[in-house]
Amino acid sequence: MSETDTTAMTRPRYVGLPTFMRAPWAGGGEDWQGVEIGLAGVPYDGGVTNRPGARHGPREVRNQSSLMRRINQATGVCPWDLARIADIGDAVVERPFELTEAHEQIQAFYERVAAAGVVPLSVGGDHSVSLPILRVLGRDRPVGMVHIDAHCDTGDDYLGSRFHHGAPFRRAVEEGVLDPKRTVQIGIRGGINDRDIWQFSHASGMRVVYMHEIPALGLDAVIAEARRVAGDGPTYLSFDIDSIDPAFAPGTGTPEIGGLTSFEAQRLVRGLSGLNLVGGDMVEVSPPFDIGGGTALVGASILFEMLCVVAEAVARRRG
Repeated sequence: MSETDTTAMTRPRYVGLPTFMRAPWAGGGEDWQGVEIGLAGVPYDGGVTNRPGARHGPREVRNQSSLMRRINQATGVCPWDLARIADIGDAVVERPFELTEAHEQIQAFYERVAAAGVVPLSVGGDHSVSLPILRVLGRDRPVGMVHIDAHCDTGDDYLGSRFHHGAPFRRAVEEGVLDPKRTVQIGIRGGINDRDIWQFSHASGMRVVYMHEIPALGLDAVIAEARRVAGDGPTYLSFDIDSIDPAFAPGTGTPEIGGLTSFEAQRLVRGLSGLNLVGGDMVEVSPPFDIGGGTALVGASILFEMLCVVAEAVARRRG
């Protein structure tokens, strides 16, 4: 990041166009040369099963991310010192009413991102958008994943679709782009209609840490387990805002009480420092159900924590 760009981040937060974290804008897609981490929006929620609105998530998270600063006071990390970061715009879906075609268009955007050597850190959109991203990042070898969510999202057909936001990680395993034995799912909770709804997670070898287990285990043990499962291989980080209790983040499509506090979520992400992270997403912020932009602010803050650990991984790989 140039000195001029860094200076821009210290100007009043209410000036200028709202990009993610006030990063330089590279949304034209014509010149991503030199960009190491691309902050991207995926404004699509055609995979939701109930309450829509996450298509508006990227725009509002951009707005609230103007409140972010350069340095993580808790960890000392300044991602801007570690990697060249830019807002690379949105994965625009031209046919939003066709779910599988929409996923193909999202995938095409991330194929361009990967071809440019850019590590993507994305904001959804509903959780179905993780599948086309994983199809790109896991094409040459399946990636592991740290998945923080209220739901496993390893369901199957629902109301005639196999590609809704409750099934992306089952599809990713079946397509060979996600390694279930290097996947940990944290914060799972809420009522269910089928006792075996998350059977695929267990049967495939994923490590599922249910929310009711976390108080007894302690966050440090959960972090250690996530690190053990992910290992040293390439790992994706997927964060659903509904992993956080709706007292802190009500603006989401499928809220579940009894979730993580916003501070616990920060601690979890910070604990992933040192993993070989090759990308990530923060999804399911739904501004129509938000209160005063609070959920988008939580989402932007978690995105900053994710940016810190991804920037560390990029810097390590660069050597």
